[in-house]
Amino acid sequence: MAQLPNLTAELRSIRVIVRFCLRMLILVVFAAFGGIGFDRSLTALLWMSAILSSVLAALEHETPLDSVLNHWDEALAYAALCCLFSGFGSAPPV
Repeated sequence: MAQLPNLTAELRSIRVIVRFCLRMLILVVFAAFGGIGFDRSLTALLWMSAILSSVLAALEHETPLDSVLNHWDEALAYAALCCLFSGFGSAPPV
């Protein structure tokens, strides 16, 4: 019986990882068809996804830095990827 809560925590974390991967796939497909360029489209979509995940986490009263993955972790991943791709879109220093 002691392993049952760990199993559900693992399943919840796996569900978050799968949800993140599916959303990333959808974001990449939408960014590929964006009219402002792939990098700018993906940056904007990642920024909106980070905000959406933060709002969902607040609405569901999830705690940041919990032992299982949740919407806060997704928001951090989207924000980190947004920062990474926004660096690719800028011009190199001369």
